[in-house]
Amino acid sequence: MFGLKDINTENRYDETDEKKLRIADTISIFTNPPIITIPLFLIICIILACDGTPFTSGFSFNWTQFIITELISLVFASILPMAIILYWAKKLNTDKDISNREDRFIPLIVGVVSYLIGFVIAWILGVSSFLIVLILCYTVNTFIVMLITSKWKISIHTTGLTGPVAALIMLLGPIGALVGLLYPLLIWSRFTLKKHTMAQAIAGGVFGLVMTVLEAYLYMDLLHLPVYNLVPLGECLWIILGLIFAPIVLGILTILNDNGKGNTKALFYLLCVLAIAFFIFLAPQSALITLVLAIITSILVSYFGGENFSWYRAIR
Repeated sequence: MFGLKDINTENRYDETDEKKLRIADTISIFTNPPIITIPLFLIICIILACDGTPFTSGFSFNWTQFIITELISLVFASILPMAIILYWAKKLNTDKDISNREDRFIPLIVGVVSYLIGFVIAWILGVSSFLIVLILCYTVNTFIVMLITSKWKISIHTTGLTGPVAALIMLLGPIGALVGLLYPLLIWSRFTLKKHTMAQAIAGGVFGLVMTVLEAYLYMDLLHLPVYNLVPLGECLWIILGLIFAPIVLGILTILNDNGKGNTKALFYLLCVLAIAFFIFLAPQSALITLVLAIITSILVSYFGGENFSWYRAIR
C-alpha cells in the first residue's frame, strides 16, 4: 500500500534544462505566499466592498471598507510575513524559500502572530465578517502547518496559493476556482526546482483548500459572523474535489509507473472518464466544469514538463 510519503519520485531536470528551470523559478517567485496574497486579497477586498450587481442602478462600492480591508490584508498577510522571510533568509544566509525545514519555525511563528494581530484589528474595527473569518483561517492554518513542518516539509507555496483560492471559491464558485488552475503548474514548479517531493507539493494544496473552506464555515457559525450570498459548503467541497482530483491521481500513478506498473496511461484516462461521469450525476455543474478544466490543465502541465517530469512518464 502506497502512502503520500512514498510520492517522492526522481526529478530528472538538470542544468541543461535551463529554460524550464527559469520558468519554474519565475512561477515559484510570483507564487510565494506573501506575494500571491497581494493580487488575490485585492480581488477579495474588491468583492467584499461591492454591494449589488455591477453596472446596475442598485450597485454601490464601499470605498471605506475597501481601503480598510485592503490595508489590513496587505500589512498583516503580505508585508510583515515577507519582511520576516527576507530577514530570516539573510540572517541564516540561505535561499529565499528557506528550504531547510528546521529553519522555517521562526518565520512561521511570526506569520501566526502577524495574522493573529490582523484578525484582532479586523475584529475591533468591525470590517467585513468574511475577512475576519479568513484571517482567522490563515492564523490557525499557519499554526497547523508549523506543527506539520516540525516533522514533514509540507509545501507552504501550494498552501499559500490555495488558501485564498478557497476564499474565492466561496465568493465566486467556479469563477474563483479558475485561479486554482495554477495549482498543477505550481506542483510542477516546486517539484522541478527540487524544493519538495510530489507528496509535499500535492498535500499543501489539498490542505489549503479543504481546511480553509471547512474552518471558514465553522468560524462563521461559532463567532456568529454570518456572511450572506456565499457558495454553499457542499458545492465548495465539490469544486475543491474537482480541482484536486487530477493532481492526486497523477501523483499516485507516478508511484505505480516508477515501480514498474504498466498501463498507467490507460488507468489515468479511465479514472478521468469515471470521475466525469460521477460528477455529471452527483455534483453541481460548477464542480463538473472545474473538474474538466483541472484535468485538462494537469495534462497540459504534464506534457509541458515532458520526459523529465514524472506526471508525463505516467501518462505518455
